[in-house]
Amino acid sequence: MLLVLSIFLSNCKNPKQSQINQEEIVKDLAPTAPEGMIWVNGKTFTQGAKPGDQYAMPREKPGHLVKVDGFFIDVTEVTNKQFKKFVDETGYVTVAERPINWNEMKASLPPGTPKPHDSVLQPGSLIFNKNVSQVATMDNYTQWWTWKIGANWQHPEGPESTIEGKDNYPVVHIAYQDAIAYCKWANRRLPTEAEWEAAAQGTLKDNIYTWGNNSELLTQKANTWQGIFPTKNESQDGFELIAPVKSYEPNSIGLYDMMGNVWELTSDLFNVNYYQQININKTLINPTGAKNSYSPSNPYQEEHVIKGGSFLCHASYCASFRISARMGSSTDSGSDHSGFRTVVTTEMLKK
Repeated sequence: MLLVLSIFLSNCKNPKQSQINQEEIVKDLAPTAPEGMIWVNGKTFTQGAKPGDQYAMPREKPGHLVKVDGFFIDVTEVTNKQFKKFVDETGYVTVAERPINWNEMKASLPPGTPKPHDSVLQPGSLIFNKNVSQVATMDNYTQWWTWKIGANWQHPEGPESTIEGKDNYPVVHIAYQDAIAYCKWANRRLPTEAEWEAAAQGTLKDNIYTWGNNSELLTQKANTWQGIFPTKNESQDGFELIAPVKSYEPNSIGLYDMMGNVWELTSDLFNVNYYQQININKTLINPTGAKNSYSPSNPYQEEHVIKGGSFLCHASYCASFRISARMGSSTDSGSDHSGFRTVVTTEMLKK
């Protein structure tokens, strides 16, 4: 191809055309994608808060230049159908389904925390209390979150619920340990936070949302909360809670649900001070995040960065339906609004 191009340029009568940058004519052809994945071109972009983002939080600042190499990423979140195949083939038991070991648990709790009654220390997970009618203060999230014994990926709202007929919904109640086990089985890995943001931007550059900078398109583009959080959801986007994958338009490179629906795990450790500690005067190459986890609201547990927001995100509370939004999720816990998607590189596929 390059030889043909050289001959064409040398025979061209217009001298200006001989100065054309070959890279502008000969584009890198994206490698053939594994089923259900899309190629993300390597790029340099601003990670973190963007100018004009009124919702940007201190942990998203300052925005800084990063460069990531190309990679493949799942078109959607990992679904119930995909995760079930993994479980059927391996017999894997998720964290939410395992008996609770108090000695292990107390190591990540404040010293002196009393042991709960054995009736409470049963396998389960966090679910959103959709029946909450009023809250005293928005500082206490336990008013709308409930520990539900028997809640797990197969029973997302508790033991009486089921995923039957929901093959194309995102799998939820997935802890970091569970996502890593799935990745090992599938020859995949979790994206870094920088890779996740690169994929969310698509062909756009340094935008606040996956579709651009127009916040008025939110209800058309993503599954989030409308109304009064957490007591009244007007469901203007078509869904009260979780939605099937591909319920909204994809971003510019064909990725679905990068905003809203369920939070997505990354491989980076969550540290609220990380962005303030990096050297913003140079471009970071394939960054992998903080060396240590730190969150003042959860100082005793290791957390990983989650991205994209969920069906519970609302402007009055977390406004995490933005590309730069970042929160932490404990390694050993999940919830009914957290899932994941995976990535793979060409080097991994060769192994």
